[in-house]
Parts: sequence; structure tokens; C-alpha cells
Amino acid sequence: MCWKCGKAIIAEGPVGRSAACDSCGADTRSCKNCRFYSPGSWHDCLERVEDGVRDKERANFCDHFQLNPSFKKDHSANAGPASPGRAAFDGLFGN
Repeated sequence: MCWKCGKAIIAEGPVGRSAACDSCGADTRSCKNCRFYSPGSWHDCLERVEDGVRDKERANFCDHFQLNPSFKKDHSANAGPASPGRAAFDGLFGN
């Protein structure tokens, strides 16, 4: 989800510097959307960076940027029928 508005981020492949949230227009390639963003860590990053990014909410050129996987839209609902294992699991609870 977007760090600013909370909407799911739809991203296929690498996220470019000019990418923005479809809902609010916030920069997508920012520290706050990165999997390595960790407030309180050195430069607020889990990666070893020499120069910290000052504005964590704006787009940047960081080579370590990876979109936080928990922020991506879940496409599994469009993948077709559920697996037999999932169907058996759901059956345990009467779903």
C-alpha cells in the first residue's frame, strides 16, 4: 500500500523514479515504500548506504530500492481456481 494514502501499489517489474501512486500522486520510488526502510537504523535503512536520503517521502536514485513486497497488490485472486490444498483448508472451517 502507498505510504501516504494506504491504497495498494500496482507494480509490474522495476519501479522507475517517476512512478507515482495512482490514487494520491505520491512518489512510489521513495524510502517509505522500500523494503529496506527502517526508521532508527543508520540513515533509516537496513542496507549499508554511504549517503543517506534526506527526504524519505520523495523519489530518489537509491540503488538498493526494492518495493516492499507487503505493499504490492495481491494478484492471487485473479490466478484462477484455488489449489486443492487451499480448498481442503477452507473446508475445515465451513467456507
